[in-house]
Parts: sequence; C-alpha cells; structure tokens
Amino acid sequence: MADIQKLQDITSQVRRDIVRMVNAVSSGHPGGSLGCAELIVTLYNEVMVHNKKDFNKNGTNEDMFFLSQGHISPVWYSVLAHAGYFPVSELSTFRKLNSRLQGHPTTHDGLPGIRIASGSLGQGLSVAVGAAQAKKLNKDDKIIYCLMGDGEQQEGQVWEALMYAPHNKIDNLIAIVDYNNAQIDGSVDEVLSLGNLKAKYEAFGWLVLEMNGNDIADVLKVLAEAKAKLGNGIPVLILMTTIMGNGVDFMMGTNGWHGKAPSDEQMAEALSQNPETLGDY
Repeated sequence: MADIQKLQDITSQVRRDIVRMVNAVSSGHPGGSLGCAELIVTLYNEVMVHNKKDFNKNGTNEDMFFLSQGHISPVWYSVLAHAGYFPVSELSTFRKLNSRLQGHPTTHDGLPGIRIASGSLGQGLSVAVGAAQAKKLNKDDKIIYCLMGDGEQQEGQVWEALMYAPHNKIDNLIAIVDYNNAQIDGSVDEVLSLGNLKAKYEAFGWLVLEMNGNDIADVLKVLAEAKAKLGNGIPVLILMTTIMGNGVDFMMGTNGWHGKAPSDEQMAEALSQNPETLGDY
C-alpha cells in the first residue's frame, strides 16, 4: 500500500524547490509546476517502473514518462533529483549559463531522466505514441506516460497523434491532460475554448478517465484504474483537474503565475506554507 504521507512530504519539498529555483534566476514557470507536483511525485515514487541507476534513452523494460509541456521543467527536475537521477545540489544551477537544467528540457547535455527536448508545445504526444508503438513491436510490456497542458490541446499536432493512436491500437499508453484552465494569455476558455474535451477524445476512440490531480489518493486510484484498462486495443486519457499554483495561496487559481518569478518576500511566504521535508539544496 502506498505511503500517502511520504508522497505528501516529497511533494512539499518539491514545491520548495520550485519556488527557490525560479526565484534564484527571476525566470521560469512556477504555476503549472506547482499544480502538477502531486502527479509527478506519485509517478516516480510509487507508480512507474524506472531505472535511475542505469538511465538510457531507449527505456527498455521500464516505464517511460514524456513531459510535453516542457515549460514546467522545475517540478520534473526536482522529482528526478530526489529520485536519484542526479544530485539534488544541481537544482541550484537551474536556467544558469552552461547548466544541464535549462528552462525547457534538452538532451544535448545528457541530463539523466530526459529523453526528448520539449517545450515546443504539441509534440510530446506524437513522441509518446511512437515510443509506445516501439514497445509493442519489441514485445516490451512496460507503459508510456505523457503529460500535456490544456492550452496545448489548441495545437494541431496533438489531434494528429490522438487520431493515430486508436487507429493503431496503441493500448500501452496513458496520456494525461493537466486541466487547470489557465494559460499564459488568460483562461483557456477565453483564449480558445476546448469545448467538451472528454467527448472529443472519446469520439477519436480513446478511453477517458477523470482525476483530481491535487489529491494524491485520487491520483493513485485513477492511475491504477488506467493501468488496469490497458491492453484492450485502445489508449487511455486522463483529464486531470488541477489548480495552477497549488500549495502557495497567493499563486493559486490564476494564470498570472504561469511564467512569473516570485520576489524574495513572496518566496519566503511560499516556503512558509510548505515545510522542508527532505532538505533544501
């Protein structure tokens, strides 16, 4: 049985890392990072089968995670570091010159845990579908996970990939949409409404589940349900409701913190709301 308190403790530390990383360089995307902390912490610490000691790009015989919305790199870097992929102390180099921890994940510096460059929105699902198809061809029974943003659903390439997956019976794939209804220019509904996204994915042949992404117990429950639905000829999508800036009260529920760094005073307030549990870098 999962230790929910342990996962919550890791999440608290990850939130501390996020605000400290972004504050240090006055640059980055804290809002979505904070909102997705529970999901990524749970994936790497409870759900996924992954190899932190001998990382390779192919991911043979292990689950693979693709972050399509690469701008929320702070949360991913923190989770990877605390999972043992690279030293936690390296988080202090975020977005600095010659750092492996660029604002959007890159591959040319060989940062363990990163398999694709991401941040050009709309591409991640295509890569995930390809990786899932490769696993099926190689008789590899592990699972592909892909996290996308809700604003990212406005990109046309997403719809090509989601049409391709059911047609080719890609049934070892769990795609997740972070549905916080907040993108950099305003609410998703205002910028370009997605309508009934659940119905649209279902019409394209996906099995759709819904999840509260800020409730670790629900994340565990729905991810287990999604895994149980695999292998039936259709891919699975989880519509994950989150709150942008979750865990920091003055950031929550507004797109204003999509790509804005907190001041020193704001960072101190954010840290006071998230206890140190694993030790700051």
